[in-house]
Amino acid sequence: VLYKRPRVYMRTGDKDKALAAFDETFKKTVPIGQKLDVVFSKLRIGLFDLDNALLKECFVKAKDLLDQGGDWERRNRLKVYEAAHLMSIRQFSPAATLLLDSIATFTATEICSYERFMLYVVLTAQLALDRPTIKQKVIDAPEVLAVIGSMPHVESFLNSLYNCEYRKFMVALVDVMDEIAADRYLARHARHYFFECRLVAYKQFLESYSSVRLDSMATTFGLSVDFLDSELAMYIASGRLRCKIDKVAGVIVTKRLNVKNTKYQATIKEGDLLLNRIQKLSRVINV
Repeated sequence: VLYKRPRVYMRTGDKDKALAAFDETFKKTVPIGQKLDVVFSKLRIGLFDLDNALLKECFVKAKDLLDQGGDWERRNRLKVYEAAHLMSIRQFSPAATLLLDSIATFTATEICSYERFMLYVVLTAQLALDRPTIKQKVIDAPEVLAVIGSMPHVESFLNSLYNCEYRKFMVALVDVMDEIAADRYLARHARHYFFECRLVAYKQFLESYSSVRLDSMATTFGLSVDFLDSELAMYIASGRLRCKIDKVAGVIVTKRLNVKNTKYQATIKEGDLLLNRIQKLSRVINV
């Protein structure tokens, strides 16, 4: 009876009554496993409404209960719940880590299907992982290989970037954007994801060259020269691409990062900050 009433409220969409009933159930429940089930139910309400305050509160409570003796099945389910929340707030890198940890033990079908889960794995990995890691943990993962064949546009999206098939990647990206635009966790970040994915592809291409002709790069990506020129100019102006465009010669020149010089400048900056703090402290001591 304790569980039935809040679940009825939950199914009818009465959030306030459902949360109040779950809180009452939590107080009257002794076993840790059942308490965790109550918290998971509240997490599902939070994910449905994308209520960040409720989610934050419930994640803290769930982790505390797991530390007291929760089982591995519930630990793995919590990773999927937390990854869904992180995707909804545009934290793709930590979300990718949690999703990859859950590939072999996914059981949270109340959140999404296994195919949708694999889509999330691929989407977050493209932005969060470097090429060797994505090859090892995603492209060659048996769990991914078993499912991705049924999602042709996702498979093309994943493999084309790794294989440097940039024209194919740009087409697959457009197809994947339809999935993102219809997803409850990612829809609000669709434009940002589109922006970041194109940046990843441009960076990967330009890393191989000290300079490259603009028309050659445009042909490789299947884009017009004018469109690519405006795209790259946008990324360069925002400091996301280290290169410059010679419009007269029609050439893109990449700027190699001088690691030693960067560390030197960082050390000087930190030294200046330290000296300023010491001077402020000495004034206080003298007074």
